[in-house]
Amino acid sequence: MASKTIARLILVALLGLLPWSGAQAFWNNPAWQKIASAHIAGLPLEVRQTLVRIRQGGPFPYARDGIVFHNRENRLPPEPRGYYREYTVPTPGIRGRGARRLISGRSGEFYYSPDHYHTFWRVQE
Repeated sequence: MASKTIARLILVALLGLLPWSGAQAFWNNPAWQKIASAHIAGLPLEVRQTLVRIRQGGPFPYARDGIVFHNRENRLPPEPRGYYREYTVPTPGIRGRGARRLISGRSGEFYYSPDHYHTFWRVQE
């Protein structure tokens, strides 16, 4: 859906129906610039436990923990492939992985998604 919006903006700008500055405003205002922060103490206990597990290098309860997060939704700051890793945050009462994830960046930053990448919170410690 986002790619259709981008294509339309480019087409409209090229046709001169929208000043190029209007198209530029879209490009200069990505969703990742609006990521809210949340202090670790205010997040679920399972987020804190997963963070400890990551820092200790495991063990991880799910086989896919630690795989590359591709940021296909473009909700995190753009970085080269392999920069981000994803980890499952267990959800009490849910069998399987559930929707909660903790994303780690190579520079030591963490992002929490309670809803499988629709929303992100930058974790502050």
